[in-house]
Amino acid sequence: MKKLAQRFLIPALILVVWWIIVKLQIFSSYLLPAPLTTWQAFLELCASGILFKHVTVSLLRVFAGFGLAVLLALPLGIICGLSRFFKEFCWSTLEFLRHVPPLAAIPLIILWFGIEEASKLVIIVLAAFFPLFLNTYSGVTTCDKKLLEVGTALHLTTWEKVRHIQLPAALPTIIIGLQLSLGYSWRALIGAELIAASSGIGYMILDAEELSRPDVVLVGVFVIGIIGTVIDEIFIMLAKRLLPWQRKAENNGY
Repeated sequence: MKKLAQRFLIPALILVVWWIIVKLQIFSSYLLPAPLTTWQAFLELCASGILFKHVTVSLLRVFAGFGLAVLLALPLGIICGLSRFFKEFCWSTLEFLRHVPPLAAIPLIILWFGIEEASKLVIIVLAAFFPLFLNTYSGVTTCDKKLLEVGTALHLTTWEKVRHIQLPAALPTIIIGLQLSLGYSWRALIGAELIAASSGIGYMILDAEELSRPDVVLVGVFVIGIIGTVIDEIFIMLAKRLLPWQRKAENNGY
């Protein structure tokens, strides 16, 4: 109960400050609608089904793009970590792409893929690829050499050492990469929807701005933050189930 109160203390203070600012009319209601007005807008969007429709579209896009990024980044990170030749072959190209922000490439992506779903998926993949790729590569390459020496002493084949030693040792780092990639996917999608979309949370915010509905804009912003937090919490719970030894270490204070 104490931890729950601590987590919601700052949001509660922000809500109080927000209410005071509106009450004192420091800003006009057009720039900053009242908390009650924003809550009523949220209820209206829920009752009409508009919010549910946009949230569903955005979530489907995120998980589809994130899944594609995992299918590309995970094996490529493992291969680069295991093969120096393959790393040297493709590393410079990947480094170039890593330094190009996905949002900067949106005009070109729209030109190539249009404004339909393909362009959103490409943007999500570009945003989610490198956090997972780099963490996977780092996890594989930083495996304890002594463990590999033990595998050699036990006459394990190269594949057996990868399967039973390197990949399990890299799993905590890979999990972190997955968590980061999922967060990047969500943020990149919202940016893409703000620029070119006909549905989704980002589109709902842009449409509300054009209709002079700051209350709906605030609803969209809050929904983005809440959904992102919930997704992250669910992911952490699943990660702890995959890494039970790490949970025990945390409980023991290590």
